[in-house]
Amino acid sequence: MNNSSQDSSLACPAPDSRGSLRKDWSLSAITAGFLAVLISYSGPLVIFFQAAKVANMPNEMISSWVWAISMGAAVSGIVLSWRLKVPVVTAWSAPGTALLVTLFPGVTLNQAVGAYIIAAAVLLLIGVSGSFDRLMRHIPKGIAAGMMAGILFQFGASAFKSVGSMPVLAFGMVGAYLLFKRLLPRYCIVLVLVCGAVLAVLLGKTHLGDVHLSLATPMFIRPEWTLGTTLSLAIPLVMVSLTGQHLPGMAVLRVSGYDTPARPIITVTSLVSIVVAFFGGITIVIAAITAALCTGKDSHDDPARRYVAGLANGAFYLVGGLFGSTIVLLFTALPKEFVAVLAGLALIGAISANVLGAVEEAEHREASMITFLATASGMSFLGLGSAFWGVAIGCVAYLVLNKPHQKRAAAKSSC
Repeated sequence: MNNSSQDSSLACPAPDSRGSLRKDWSLSAITAGFLAVLISYSGPLVIFFQAAKVANMPNEMISSWVWAISMGAAVSGIVLSWRLKVPVVTAWSAPGTALLVTLFPGVTLNQAVGAYIIAAAVLLLIGVSGSFDRLMRHIPKGIAAGMMAGILFQFGASAFKSVGSMPVLAFGMVGAYLLFKRLLPRYCIVLVLVCGAVLAVLLGKTHLGDVHLSLATPMFIRPEWTLGTTLSLAIPLVMVSLTGQHLPGMAVLRVSGYDTPARPIITVTSLVSIVVAFFGGITIVIAAITAALCTGKDSHDDPARRYVAGLANGAFYLVGGLFGSTIVLLFTALPKEFVAVLAGLALIGAISANVLGAVEEAEHREASMITFLATASGMSFLGLGSAFWGVAIGCVAYLVLNKPHQKRAAAKSSC
C-alpha cells in the first residue's frame, strides 16, 4: 500500500497549517526529546568510554569527545527539525564507535580523526546524489516496520529482564506506568521517570554524591590520513552508518508517516560531522531507536506538532555538550536497571505501531515477520549488523513469496 500522498501532507504541511512554536509546544514532546537524550547518554555513550579506555585517553580529551558529539547532534537536530518541521533526532554512530574499540590503540587519535573526515565526505556525496532516497523507495513499508519492531523488541524485553536484579524498582516503575497511562497518558513517561528516580534514591541505588558541575573544553585535534585507517575505519564507518543508523532511522520516519527525503538529512549530518571531527567527534547520523520516542503518539497526538520533540532533543544535547562530564556523571549515578525499564516502557507505543505495521498487509506479512525475527536475533555477518540483514533477507523473502515482477507482467497483459 502506498501512502505517499498522506505522508507528504505530514512531512511538508502548508505554512498556514502550522501554529507558532509557542502554540505547538507541549510537555509530552519536550519529555520525548529529553528521554531520547537520556537513553543516548546512558547507553551508546558507554561505548565511547570503552574506546577511550582502550586508547588511554585523558579525561580532558574524553570531555572534548562528548562535547563534539553532543554539539553535532544538537545543531543538526535543531536545524533539520525546524527546517523540515519533522521530529528529526540525530546522534553519533554507536556502531562506528564500537569499531574504535577494536582498532585502538593501534590507530592514533589523529588518524581516527582523518578517517572520520573521509567517512563524512563519502556520506555527503551519497546524500547530495540522492541515491539513498532511491534505495528507500524500493523497500516495502511492512519490511521497514518489521525491521524497526525487531530493533525495538530487545529494549522492551530488557525492561522486564531488569526484574531479576532490581524487582522493587522494576515492578514499581511498571505499576506507575499502568496507573499514569490510565489517568494521565500524555505525561505518563515523565511521571514514570520521576517515580523511578525517587524509588532508586529510596532504595539507595544512586551515587549522586559523585555528581558536580563541570564545563567541557573542546580540544582541536590535527587530522592525519593514512591508507590503513581509510580501509579499516573510514570505509567500515560509512557502511555501518548507512546500514545501522540511516537505514533504520529513515524507516522510523517513514513508518511514522513522514515521507521526508533522506537527502537533506544525510547532507546536514555529514557537514556537521566534518566540523566536529576536528574535536574528536565521530560521525553524526540520524538516530533510530531514540528517534522512535519522538515520532510516535506519545510525543504528541498531532504528527504536525511532533517536530518540537526534535527541537527539544537538540536543546538538551546543547546542555549536555556544555556540561558533558556532569551529564555523564549524573546518568551513571542512576542504576542501569532504571534506564532499561524507562527505555522499554517509553518504547511500548513505538513497538506496537511497528508490529501492527509489519502484519497489517497480508501481501507483506510473512516477509515482514522474517525481517522482524532476523533483526531481533541480533545477528552479525560480514561486519554488517542485524538491521541490514533483516531488511536484506526480508526483501528477498518478499520477492520470492510474492513475485511482484510476475504480478506486474500479468497486469500489463490484462490491459
